[in-house]
Amino acid sequence: MAITLRSRREIDLMRKAGAVVANVLLKLKEIAEPGVTTAQLDGVAVQMTADAGAQALFKGVRTPTSKIPFPGAICTSINEQVVHGIPSENTKLELGDILSVDFGVRLDCYCADAAVTIAIGRISEDRRRLMDVTKHVLGIAIAKSAPAVKWSQVAAEMQQYTESAGFSVVKDFVGHGIGRKMHEEPRVPNFVNNDLLANDIVLAEGMVLAVEPMINAGSGAVRTLRNGWTVVTKDRKYSAHFEHTIAITENGCEVLTEILRKS
Repeated sequence: MAITLRSRREIDLMRKAGAVVANVLLKLKEIAEPGVTTAQLDGVAVQMTADAGAQALFKGVRTPTSKIPFPGAICTSINEQVVHGIPSENTKLELGDILSVDFGVRLDCYCADAAVTIAIGRISEDRRRLMDVTKHVLGIAIAKSAPAVKWSQVAAEMQQYTESAGFSVVKDFVGHGIGRKMHEEPRVPNFVNNDLLANDIVLAEGMVLAVEPMINAGSGAVRTLRNGWTVVTKDRKYSAHFEHTIAITENGCEVLTEILRKS
């Protein structure tokens, strides 16, 4: 497993890409409200990306199972949708929804990727708690990531906190290294299994990771819809998703996709 360690210059470039991601996600949080379509949100993301001189990472991506290239700049996953929701003019946000938006860009040859779950108006306490727990799980990873730390230690704390709250970690999707390409080595799970224990990742200065816990209110089991993209919970209970691109530094880690205003 070849993991590329990034120079300070490269990390500075990734921080610039991260600022574009953060600004777009912040704007989408501001305008996501009942009656707005997910296509409208995508249009804003497309325009802001172009204005920044960046390229949207997701648009046009293909996978072995997808029937079409991904059509949006953002993934818009609502309620029981876990990830890879497709923006649509026919999908309007409703009061009480939770909307997960995943977004990444390439700027000056370097990438950044982040996700946030947004409450649409006033939401129920159980949905708020799901969001809060998922965001806290990402916070655990940020707080614990530092040189010489084994990723299994971080992942174990993320999983333990999730399960102690009565929720489930999605195990079909994991975080990833990121740099010149959106997906690089290593794979970064939010849970511990035998594969991780046998091939543990020892964090080192210069590693850049996209850490993205996806947490379900019920079972962690998921399935993909017929469009070949949208992943939903099998039990149809709600899911939340938070992600940041982080760089391992001398004394800890730095978040490269930080949203600076109150979230």
